[in-house]
Amino acid sequence: MSSALSTPRRRLAAAIIVCVLIAVAAVAVLRFINRPEFVEYRMTDSGDIPTAIAAAPDGGVWFTIDSAKALGRVVEGKLMRLPKPTESLEPIGLAVAADGSAFFTDAAAKQVARMTPSGEITAFTLETPIARLAGIAVAPDGAVWFAEDSAFSITRLKDGELKRHIVPAVRGRPYGVAIEADGTVWATLQGANQILRIGTDGAMQSFDIPTRSSAPSDIALDAKGVVWFLEFRGNKLGRLEAGKFQEFSLGEGNVGPSGLAVGPDGAVWLAMLRLGSLGRFRDGKLERIKLPRENARPYSVAVDRAGNVWYTDTSGFVGMLKRQ
Repeated sequence: MSSALSTPRRRLAAAIIVCVLIAVAAVAVLRFINRPEFVEYRMTDSGDIPTAIAAAPDGGVWFTIDSAKALGRVVEGKLMRLPKPTESLEPIGLAVAADGSAFFTDAAAKQVARMTPSGEITAFTLETPIARLAGIAVAPDGAVWFAEDSAFSITRLKDGELKRHIVPAVRGRPYGVAIEADGTVWATLQGANQILRIGTDGAMQSFDIPTRSSAPSDIALDAKGVVWFLEFRGNKLGRLEAGKFQEFSLGEGNVGPSGLAVGPDGAVWLAMLRLGSLGRFRDGKLERIKLPRENARPYSVAVDRAGNVWYTDTSGFVGMLKRQ
């Protein structure tokens, strides 16, 4: 009798073990399938420090190089180094126009310049005693807007002419710039702890960020016109829609948030400099994706039309996280 009862029990135990093994195997397969896939390009010059990055409509990627007389490009899997006459100093302003050319700030030369994919350069000199420049963006009408801290301005360059929009806050310290499809300009004011809106009529409106002394930096817009921004000191990702703020913690400690981009699927991407990781914020949740090297120092991010995420790594690499 005891032997007869034990047989079904053994069969049940065996079935449970088989189910557990299948479940474990399934989890392992899913982890392998969803494992991040990176492609990285080492700088050809060991002293190069890639800084800002931007994706072009033709699939190429531009990046600036600190302390170098060059801009960089990655095209069809090849890294190129395009010379320019002046040495870059903290080159954090970079944007790509519809024709694939790159606009960049050159504070040391007191210029805003344009480089074509073939390396031809045209530059506009600001003619100020000094130039402290930060973010830059290209509007749908081809105008270039940039943060000109030394002039307390979000400045428009169009057809060779400058138009400065002096920020209303004392010591506003303009930093990041982003532009809507209708030409509305948004910017971060680090010193004032504000988000600034410049309407198509030139009217300016500022919004106080809820977290005090948050040091807002990079800014980006999603397809719906929602404003996303980083709070460097606040260690938060901010969101502004219809005049209302939301703030999302990036975790314990300060992750060193730097660089911001919104993908075609609406996911918000950022670099986590102090963690050697990329952050993806989607559906109200933050995911950290570790870069493949322990000493990685990601600084800037961009998302191409295919949904691949590009990043600069100040330790000497430009990388791509393939679309997941």
